[in-house]
Amino acid sequence: MRAAIIPVTPLQQNCSLIWCTKTNAAALIDPGGDLDRIKAAVAQAGVQLVKILITHGHIDHCGEAGTLAKQLNLPIEGPQEADRFWISRLEEDGRNYGIAGAVFEPDRWLEHGDTVTLGDLTLDVIHCPGHTPGHVVFYHAPSRFAVVGDVLFEGSIWRTDFPMGDHAALIASITQRLWPLGNDVLFVPGHGRTSSFGAERAHNGFVADAVLARAKN
Repeated sequence: MRAAIIPVTPLQQNCSLIWCTKTNAAALIDPGGDLDRIKAAVAQAGVQLVKILITHGHIDHCGEAGTLAKQLNLPIEGPQEADRFWISRLEEDGRNYGIAGAVFEPDRWLEHGDTVTLGDLTLDVIHCPGHTPGHVVFYHAPSRFAVVGDVLFEGSIWRTDFPMGDHAALIASITQRLWPLGNDVLFVPGHGRTSSFGAERAHNGFVADAVLARAKN
């Protein structure tokens, strides 16, 4: 498996291009906008797009996913269906943020425990609500690699003050569903630099082990 990060939209959202090195089959995760830039990156990688994957329904992550899917005749998988609320707002949110947005219907809603295939690769689907209710994470166990969207960042977590956000649920998603995967897992966040679960357990100001231990006392 290989991966490349393509920052898109004025919010510099990390669109990820991942592909199977054996079959050259590729997927885009969260192609929120700047479609010409995304297409150029795909062409440069020399891979064959077969699907689009979505972590959650916010405008910077999936505003133009439906448009791209139609242009390239690709299926969309994800997020979990609780994010239908956000996907239904894409045109309105696009106007508010100055980002192109088009409502779409995924070809497949995803649930916790599902898998997504890409050539010879199998990605585990981990439902991690909190930032949005239908947020999912894509995890490739053999590579110790995850794309976590807006669940976790280097040194931070993301907002839960949007409609249907839940801070306690986000903390539970991180500690109960991500940490057990192992400290050595490298992750691509929705914005900013990559990190590892171990580094965040040691140093993250919101979910480091020591921070959460103090919060309980």
